[in-house]
This record gives sequence, structure tokens and C-alpha cells, in this order.
Amino acid sequence: MACMLLVCAQALCAPPGNAVDDEAAPAYLDTSRSFDQRAADLVSRMTLEEKAAQMANGAPAIPRLGVPAYDWWNEALHGVARAGGATVFPQAIGMAATFDTPLMAQIAEVIGDEARAKHHEFARHDKRGRYQGLTFWSPNINIFRDPRWGRGQETYGEDPYLTARMGVTFVNGLQGDDPKYRKLDATAKHFAVHSGPEADRHTFDARPSERDLRETYLPAFETLVKEGDVAAVMGAYNRVYGESASASQFLLRDVLRDEWGFKGYVVSDCWAIVDIWKHHKIVATPEEAAALAVKNGTQLDCGDTYAPSLPVAVHKGLISEAEVDAAVTQLFAARMRLGMFDPPSSVRWARIPYSVNQAPAHDALARKVAQESIVLLKNDGILPLSHEVKRIAVVGPTADDTMALLGNYYGTPAAPVTVLQGIREAAPNAHIVHARGVDLVEGRDDPAAMPLIEPQYLRPAAGSTERGLRGEYFRTRDLSGTPALERVDAQIGFRWDRGSPTDNLMARGEAHGGQAVPADDFSIRWSGQLLPPVSGTYQLEAAANDGVRLYLDGKLLLDRWKDRDRLQAGHASVQLQGGRAYEIRLEYYEHERDAGIRLAWRMPGAKPPFEEALQVARESDVVIFVGGLTGDVEGEEMTVNYPGFAGGDRTDTRLPETQRKLLQALHATGKPVVMVLTTGSALAVDWAKQSLPAILVAWYPGQRGGNAVADVLFGDANPAGRLPVTFYKADEKLPAFDDYAMRGRTYRYFDGEPLYAFGHGLSYTRFAYGDLHLDRKRATPSQPVKVSLQVKNTGARAGDEVVQLYLKPTEPKRERARKELRGFQRVHLQPGESREVTFTITPDRDLRTWDEQRDAYSVDPGAYEVQVGASSADVRSTKALTVTK
Repeated sequence: MACMLLVCAQALCAPPGNAVDDEAAPAYLDTSRSFDQRAADLVSRMTLEEKAAQMANGAPAIPRLGVPAYDWWNEALHGVARAGGATVFPQAIGMAATFDTPLMAQIAEVIGDEARAKHHEFARHDKRGRYQGLTFWSPNINIFRDPRWGRGQETYGEDPYLTARMGVTFVNGLQGDDPKYRKLDATAKHFAVHSGPEADRHTFDARPSERDLRETYLPAFETLVKEGDVAAVMGAYNRVYGESASASQFLLRDVLRDEWGFKGYVVSDCWAIVDIWKHHKIVATPEEAAALAVKNGTQLDCGDTYAPSLPVAVHKGLISEAEVDAAVTQLFAARMRLGMFDPPSSVRWARIPYSVNQAPAHDALARKVAQESIVLLKNDGILPLSHEVKRIAVVGPTADDTMALLGNYYGTPAAPVTVLQGIREAAPNAHIVHARGVDLVEGRDDPAAMPLIEPQYLRPAAGSTERGLRGEYFRTRDLSGTPALERVDAQIGFRWDRGSPTDNLMARGEAHGGQAVPADDFSIRWSGQLLPPVSGTYQLEAAANDGVRLYLDGKLLLDRWKDRDRLQAGHASVQLQGGRAYEIRLEYYEHERDAGIRLAWRMPGAKPPFEEALQVARESDVVIFVGGLTGDVEGEEMTVNYPGFAGGDRTDTRLPETQRKLLQALHATGKPVVMVLTTGSALAVDWAKQSLPAILVAWYPGQRGGNAVADVLFGDANPAGRLPVTFYKADEKLPAFDDYAMRGRTYRYFDGEPLYAFGHGLSYTRFAYGDLHLDRKRATPSQPVKVSLQVKNTGARAGDEVVQLYLKPTEPKRERARKELRGFQRVHLQPGESREVTFTITPDRDLRTWDEQRDAYSVDPGAYEVQVGASSADVRSTKALTVTK
């Protein structure tokens, strides 16, 4: 055979050229054939058991056919996630706050480049496991209908139109523009009607009205399918109208494929097939669940049900082998479309060099995106701060916390910049003092509460002039063997998450002997001397994911040598003599998943954290309070159970009580307090709105978030982010969290007065809106209407304005949204500059509603108002539009 079936750097080895000339060569290696033909040929050579195994996310190798192992599971929500070092952009909710689709296109292109480069580097080393492939389970385009949902941070907010525009741009950027090979596969998730509660997601049955389904929950998915040609769709855990969303005839066959013409593949959410029989109890056995899911269009099982159960289901007559063949053929066609079975030289995307990963240009883009995402909620003129300010107190639990930058589903940034660090870099001549003040939330054993031991109090050996501790990094879990890396670490404060300590070093060729430390099952020993500055009682803290031991002068102080599912701290109280050197040794092992380690202390005589915060505030010219939330307390199906939080969701939309008390005490010092919020969701900050001079929302701003916040605080960047969600007042009675009716939710259906409206965001300059013009005042449903207006920067500095267009029915004939966003543009204007901004609206696209009697969309004739302004509540100009039959 002209082509040996060898597993090569990318996937399979095929002869050079565009086709296989040898008649004996298998058709699936013939690049002149279509991907569908090649996939069908490959599948025809497999046994039933092999086919079923290929329908699991962790698909095994088939050596006799030269098929390498492949794991479909990858994440790229705001950067390549869980695959080591990668550029980390602001969380998805922050990207939505930019209201900037051209910027989103740049983000997605960068993520695609890094993902491709990482995949080929993994493949060169025959690594084909989870988070190493080309099929990415992003974006999350569920509607953030309720501020209590912990995963709302992963979405593009509460509005279907904004979600669709940001989502389709992201998909296009990930999948690329090559006419033959996809750059990556994007996945629209979670289809559908899925937005909490997290604790009930495996059991609840969502039953919205069909109007709410069609007007709120489905439109973004429809856009990504029809306009974005998204490669994959992920089903949800919950039921919809009694059917499992991952095995629903209505959703997956009737709507997705028959109505919308979806040609891609469907993947279940992870272990959702188990839910079909075990929790939803729709069927009684795993094989029935597997058969039901495949028959209704879920080709890929994230989990372990299909591989053992589908052959049983075929033998029992629950599903035919032909139906299995069709599903697995579709999966192999997708892999082939990514170029996995072709020579790398023929795949344009395979030539992206590994050096793009965390490139300086990507880091700069992360900073720009963070700048654009920041929303200035309030400013009485205190901002921007002068670079000449002398004394700054930076106070709050997220000011120096890397987790406040990341949210969830993130990679490992090379050099993340916290808000504290960003402020220090932006104001090098100011005296800046940091005090944490309080824990993030009451009752949390907060591993970031104590300050890290600073470099001047550590040295790697007696007499050394270096500062820090000597680190020996081992490729084993028990500190055995020769270290893969030896270096001096100035401080011991690392969050490698699901990456390796040598990810960034290997990229630069700096790891000792060219060896890499694995992402799991590694260990580290730090040793040297501790140099306490004064005598007294010290509180030492060692916090780690998994095992940690701390020795002082050979005495074991802390022994927590066991697996842990999160960063947890151990403490020891010791008497130390100032000026004496103590031998210190810290040992750590990482088992799997999240990796992190901290060595911290509290010196003798230190004030309690709350009092320390008030003292530094009194001694300052301005206080910058940095607080809010982190991904440690809001997120996906978590074990969190603190006041105001449950299972990853929130039970209270206010700032946690610990922070509210500190904030009010800081205000009582009489010093001006600027509040910076890190969060993935809306916070009810009523008191702050009434009492503080300025409030910024930074979201989870990514690796350069600290620089971006400082850029805005000091006026080096002019804020223009807009809220992609409504901020409700603290006493607002929201509808029941588990009620999926849209009445009373989001700006589209909420009749009350919000704390801050959807689309709200201030600037350091001012903008004037000229008269609105429509090129026609009457239109049929199919006639486009051109909308135009002039926008002028009337202030003294350059800035961006986000011009928003809303459509409002003035005489609604049925229950429908009060108004809806149907256009937005972010425009940059110099002082005094004017620009014409234009939109095109078409009634049958932009004014359609679901007619439940006709079971179809329709456009109600009648009067509508075209509104243009700076937010859903700040309408600057309106015009009437009449829609005729």
C-alpha cells in the first residue's frame, strides 16, 4: 500500500498531493473525495463496538485503521481554557459589555490561532487527551434571564439580539474563513431554555410559553445556525416540555434540523445522557437512553453511556446499526473537515506557529478588550483621578486576587495583573497602601486573606543575595527523581489551575533540560531561609489544592498531605525572633485539575484586617474599594453554601454583607471612595449609588484587567462599556428563579424602575444626538427601513459612544416585549467630531412575534416607535414607523 496507516504529528499520514493514486489505498485517505464520502468509507470498516466507542467524547484509537485517539472536549469561552498557558480575555459577560462586534472578531481570531497552535504542539508529542483537540464547546448563548444564575457570567447577557450578534461573530472567528478546512469547531450551548437553578439542572422541566421560547430562548441559536453555520450544538441537562433537551424530538429534530436546516452534529452536555434514565426517568435503562438520544439527533455523548450501551441497544432492537452508522459518520466528517486526516502541509491552519500563544499582541488585545468592557455606572466628577495624587488606599477582598480576573472556564495567563498591581503601575509616584479589610463573604475559609510572604523576608540559602526560595519541580507526585526545573521563586503564590508550572517556560525554552512538568501528578519542594523582621508571634499559612507540608528548622508545622477539591489553608502560630534566619521547607503535590499554592503570614502587632483598612483609608487622599464577587462563589453547580449563595447561584443580589459593612465604614472616614466591582452578574448597589462619588463595573476582566481598571481610573482610557444586563434594586421582588416565563424579567418585560438600565454606561466626555431620519415612514413587513442620525462628541476629550436602536410597539395587540434592541454601533469620536450612524431594520426580521394560533412568526401591522439613544432608558431621539400588511 502506497500509504502506511501511521499516526503522524497531526493525525494520519497520507501521501503528498491532493489524492491517493494507489487503488489499494483506502478511500477515506483520498483527499479528492468529499469529507462525507471519506467518513462513510472509514466507518464501514469498523465494528459496531468501535463505532459506539467513537461516539463518546473520549474516543479511543483504532490502531488497525490508523485512527488516533481523540477527545472532543475543549473550552474556549474567553480564551483557550484548561490547556495550560493561554491569553485570557475578559469573561463573556465582559466581552458583551463592549458592544463591539469588530473587537469580538479580533478576540475570536486570536483564540482560534492559539487553539490551533496548541493542538498541533500537543499532537507533535502524541498528546490527544481532553483540552488538546480542535472541537470547542463555546460560546454559551443562553439568555441571562435572572441575575441569580451563577453561570450567567458565561453568557452575552439578557438580550437575544445582542447575544446573537456577539455569538455569531465569535463563531465566525473561531471557525475561520477557509473554504475547505474549518479552523476550529464552535458549539452553541446549552440548547435550550437553560439558565438555572444550578442545583436542579439535572431534574427540572422547563415549560415556557411557546411565545417566550420563540422570542427569547431560541433566536440566538437560530442565528448561529442559519447565519453562523455553527459546527455543533450542545444539548442541555434539563427537560423542555417533558423531553430531555439532549434527546428531544421537538428541539433537535423538529426545530434544529427540520425548521432551521442544521447540518452539524449535536453533543450532549456532560453526563446528560445519564440524566435521561437516572434523574428524569424518561426511560428505565442506559441503553434506552442512548437509543433515544441518537434517534433524536445527539451524535456525541459527553460521558460514558454510548460506548457500552449502544451495542446492547442495537442487539435489543431499540435502534438500528444504520442509525449508529449515520451518527458516527457525521462525527468523522467533522474531524476530517478540521484536517485531522490530511497532510498538515495541506491545511492552512496547521501552519500557525506555537509562538503565537500568549504573544505580546494578544496580551495587548486583552488589555484593550478589558478597557472597552469596563462600565462607568456613576461619576460625580472625581474620575478620572489625577496622576499627581499622593496617597492612595486600595482596599477590598478582590483588589489583589487573581481569581477576580478570571471568572470560570479560563486558561492560565503568563503574568496576570491584579487591580492593585495595575494601580501601582499607573501611579508609580504615589504612596499606595493595600489592605484587604474583609473576606469576600462571611464564613469562607479564604486562602487569599493573609498577605504572601514578601521576597525580602526569604532567601534560597544562607549568605545568598537572591531573594525568594529555591524551588525544585518534579515530574512525580512524591518529590522523587531529578527535578525537571530548578529556580528561585520570589514569592510562593501560584494558581496554575488546570495547567502546568512550566507551560510558559516551555514556550520560551527556559525549562531545565527541556523537560516539562505535567499538569497533573507533579510535586514541588521550596527551601531556603525565613528572615522575620521583628520578634513576636507570627501566623504562618500554607494553602494548597491537594497536599502541602511546611517545616521550620526541621520541625513539621503543617501536615495536610491529601487530595483537596479547592484551595484550602492550614495555619500555624509560631514565636520567631527578629534578625534570626530560620530554615524553611515547603512541600506540595498536585493530583489533578486545579493546581495552586500560597505561603503567607501575618506579622506580630498587625492590626485586625478591618481596622487596618480603616487606618490606611484615613491616611489616604482617595480610597479605591475593589470588591464584589469571584468565580469561587458564583459559577457552575458548586458546593458553595455561604450567606447569599447556594450551589453556584445567588440568593441575594446585594454585595456580600462583609463588604457592605466595610464600604460604609470607609465612607464614614470622610475620604472619597471610588468603588470598583469585580463580578459576573448584576449587583444591587443601592447604597453605593446614593453615597459614593463613582462606581465602575470591571466584570472578570482577564489577564490585563488590573491595567485596564487603572487606565480608566486615571483617564488613560475613556470608559464606554455598557451593561448587557439590568441592575435591579435591592428590594425588587424578582419572579421565582425556577419560573421560565419572561414576564417581569429583563428590560424587555420589566415594568419597574431599575437601579441601572440595560445598555447604561457613562463616559468622560459628552455626546449629542442629531435628528433621527427614516427613509420611509410606512413599510410592509418585507421592506427595509434605513435609519440614520448624526452623533457628535461635544466634550473635551476623545471617546467612544455606543449608539443603540430600540423598537417599541405603541399599540401592541398581544403580550410582547415592551421594547427590543435591534441595532448598536460603537463609534469613536474626537472632540468636536460628528459622524453619521446608520442602521437598517426590516419588519419581518426585527418586529416579528410568535403567533400561537398560527404556530408561526408574524408581524403585527400598526404603529411602532424607533428609538435611538445611549441606553434602553436614555432615549435621545424617536420617530414613528407604521407597518402595513
